[in-house]
Amino acid sequence: MEHIKKDRMFIFLAVMSIVSTMGFQVWRTLFNNFAVEVVGLGGNHIGVIQSVREIPGFLALLVVYVILFMKEHRLSALSIVILGLGISLTGVFPSFTGLIFTTLLMSFGFHYFETTNQSLTLQYFKKTTSPWVMGKLRSYSSASAIVIGFVLLGASSVLSYELMFGILGGLIIAAGIWGMLQNPTRQDLVPQQKKMIFKKRYGLYYFLTFMAGARRQVFVAFAVFLLVEKFHFSVKEITLLFMLNNAVNYFLSPLIGKAIIRFGEQKVLSLEYFSLIFIFLAYASVESKALMAALYIFDHIFFNFSIGIRTFFQKVGDADHMAPTMAMGFTINHIAAVVIPVLGGLAWVVDYRIPFFAGAFMSVISLIAVQFINTSIRKADIRHQTANP
Repeated sequence: MEHIKKDRMFIFLAVMSIVSTMGFQVWRTLFNNFAVEVVGLGGNHIGVIQSVREIPGFLALLVVYVILFMKEHRLSALSIVILGLGISLTGVFPSFTGLIFTTLLMSFGFHYFETTNQSLTLQYFKKTTSPWVMGKLRSYSSASAIVIGFVLLGASSVLSYELMFGILGGLIIAAGIWGMLQNPTRQDLVPQQKKMIFKKRYGLYYFLTFMAGARRQVFVAFAVFLLVEKFHFSVKEITLLFMLNNAVNYFLSPLIGKAIIRFGEQKVLSLEYFSLIFIFLAYASVESKALMAALYIFDHIFFNFSIGIRTFFQKVGDADHMAPTMAMGFTINHIAAVVIPVLGGLAWVVDYRIPFFAGAFMSVISLIAVQFINTSIRKADIRHQTANP
């Protein structure tokens, strides 16, 4: 695997992934405290903003049309520039509508990078190595999140929210500009379809992607908010929790990739969904601050197992369908994600436990669905052998 680290595309994706993670970590670490302490928002406001944050993910299918006139790796780097711009402006508009605007801008950059990142990984790396590559990129991202955590720990004592958002967002923009000047491409790849792809035989991938988006939004929108509102975590405590979480995932992410290669997607994803059932139920019942922090870390560990959904598609999909299907996958992933935070925010007002009960139920459905993965892979192998005798 070590020779892959010298691949130009691997280096490009590693740098961009590190920068993307640092940017999103800045936003995620500061946003809830900024929204509560400075802007004075409540759970219903947070739900609306989190739903708005998912709109760019819902529109990820437009990537297919953008790459008609822009190379995919350049769109990837441009997305980092947009991510940095959204972050740098967050502290400038301390209002509900202002946060909606800057969140939308930040999210376009983040989601379009993630779409192209996944597509480029599946195109440039083989089925036998792509799980390791995805795990390694997440490992690097975790390390960068630890670094930015140290930065925020020091900066939060001496700088205002506006300055922290502005300075760190500016650095993200600079890194994105560097990426736009790189050319890590090769000419020996299967050309990608430049149109929408929606196939019945990809149905299981679509369903798992949809459920992952729905289930994940419960965590993204409300787990950290629960830490701040109910357990009164400070910015420093949230930062320390993120750093500990990323330290754990720095070591585990490559191992998860290797586990997918060795045991297959069905077993790894089954373990994820089985575990998440109990994690979501615990979110709804735990009263200990320390246990809540532990739940957050376990949740993130199992979230990394989700790379198995994408490597599963690499095994069943056609080689020229990677880019359009990753774009379609992101859109499907965010259909429920646009709605769930708003509904969850309304449910939160009634009882904060309701969104977490819903997350546990969705984990049960996903656990049942992944039992059909091996059957889908066998069917795809037969189809590919028939098409290429």
